[in-house]
Amino acid sequence: MKTVCLHPVYFGDVAHFAALKQATDITWEVNDNYQKQTLRNRMYIYGANGRLMLNIPIKHGKGIRQKSEAVLLENNFEWQTNHWRSICAAYRSSPYFEYYEDDFYPLFHTEHERLIDWNLACMNLVMKLLKWEIRFSKTLGYAPELSDDILDIRPLAASKKHTFTFETYTQVFQDKPHIGNLCILDLLFNLGPDANPYLDRQYASVNTILYRP
Repeated sequence: MKTVCLHPVYFGDVAHFAALKQATDITWEVNDNYQKQTLRNRMYIYGANGRLMLNIPIKHGKGIRQKSEAVLLENNFEWQTNHWRSICAAYRSSPYFEYYEDDFYPLFHTEHERLIDWNLACMNLVMKLLKWEIRFSKTLGYAPELSDDILDIRPLAASKKHTFTFETYTQVFQDKPHIGNLCILDLLFNLGPDANPYLDRQYASVNTILYRP
């Protein structure tokens, strides 16, 4: 499998992890200019009223563009506590929430200074729980185009750039419409270990759209 290049995002959605499932090497994009209103600082879960966005507050630069690796978290707000409460409210009744709860609780009660460090901690924890063995590196500079031997999934951070048709799976609110491509937490709490074969099956959908031979 080719190396995959992506932005460190807030956990990442199903599309991110479907693409990453086949990777043996990951290159984290850390030299791009930070973009607002992307999955870099937001994720979507299935709340009682449908698709719910959880947004991380950041410290904005004084009229200048910031590199993603320099963006600081605004920790004067209790966003970690609030996000954890929302996750618990949404998934407490899911089949695997209690199984993973002790893994995620410390993460949401450990303060980070930079957004990129928080995002890497989130994504690395999920890959650890999925028992993936992947080598990691970081970009040394920004390149808008990558070589053909690298699967570039950086556009997925924009969240609305692509539309995927993924298999449905049982979610907490079974009496409501299925919501696809939510944060990976939705898949993990609902499917547990079966998240791995599910992601294997969704790879073709992601690959067809993103991979340029």
